[in-house]
Amino acid sequence: MTAATLDDGKALLLKLKQGDERAFKIIYDSYKFRLAGNLCKLLKSNDLVKDILQELFLKIWETRNQIDPEKPFKSYLFHIGQNLVYDYFRKAAKDKRLLLKLMAATSDLYQHIEEDITRKENSEIFQRAIDLMPPQRKQVFTLCKLDGKTYKEVENIMGINGKTISSHMLKANRFLKNRFQPPSNAVVLTLLGFLLNRL
Repeated sequence: MTAATLDDGKALLLKLKQGDERAFKIIYDSYKFRLAGNLCKLLKSNDLVKDILQELFLKIWETRNQIDPEKPFKSYLFHIGQNLVYDYFRKAAKDKRLLLKLMAATSDLYQHIEEDITRKENSEIFQRAIDLMPPQRKQVFTLCKLDGKTYKEVENIMGINGKTISSHMLKANRFLKNRFQPPSNAVVLTLLGFLLNRL
């Protein structure tokens, strides 16, 4: 980052401290996507990300007098975002309605696991996962899923019956889902339990 850019950033922060709404909008537009991406990794829900993002920038506006233009503003924003996420988890642990909302948000992701697998088909990480399968299961999965062969065609190519093919596909899909799916509700509950112990 150049000295000029740093100076521009400090000038914006000084204007923000003085209540300049235009400076606030510029800062919001500069950081919203990076913050949203980081929050999404923690919350796994677009709706929750929007709520936390709105709360974060409202907090920035309300506490603008406390901003130190000499300190890294990006770190300050991400720190506030992380604290808001932890606060949400704490509230969810105490509020059954919020907990159900959080559970529902993570559960929605499982419905799209097949689409997620398809999107990863051409990626290196997905191929490495396929390579971890036993040789025959890997071949069945590759022929059926990646090459689009029917079970009948795979029977003719590999000389195995449809029941064996079906078994391989079931185990392959289960293996990939477990490898690529977002953290389970059990993990979320473990995190909530950890946070409660810290209260």
